[in-house]
Amino acid sequence: MIVGVDGSESSVSALRYAADLAPKLGVRARALAVWNYPSFMYGGFYPQLDWTPEEDAERIVSKVAEEVFGADAPDWFATRTRQGRPAEVLIDESKHAEMLVVGSRGHGGFAGLLLGSVSAAVAEHAKCPVLVVHGR
Repeated sequence: MIVGVDGSESSVSALRYAADLAPKLGVRARALAVWNYPSFMYGGFYPQLDWTPEEDAERIVSKVAEEVFGADAPDWFATRTRQGRPAEVLIDESKHAEMLVVGSRGHGGFAGLLLGSVSAAVAEHAKCPVLVVHGR
């Protein structure tokens, strides 16, 4: 089971739901944060910045995992980061997953939308079942 996380409240809810569901289904769960270079970066060069998008994604996935599991995550759970565009990466991951779990809206969504662009694209194109968690 792959859970897309971006640090939003919706993605935390998705991981909480997956954390409850994975043991019941007897599957492993992995939280995945996707990162990419911002458009203002030039070939990966970060002038005067002590920041990288990959480190940011690692921080986000660790923070979300700790928020859900505390300091002791279960042995059936792991985290991962991957470079790319979120919808494309999640759809690619779906080729080898039993299920994808995503929040209904991440950080990029407009208030009032039923689904964000990533969750809508994943629900439409994934190669496995998709669970879209709408939070509380």
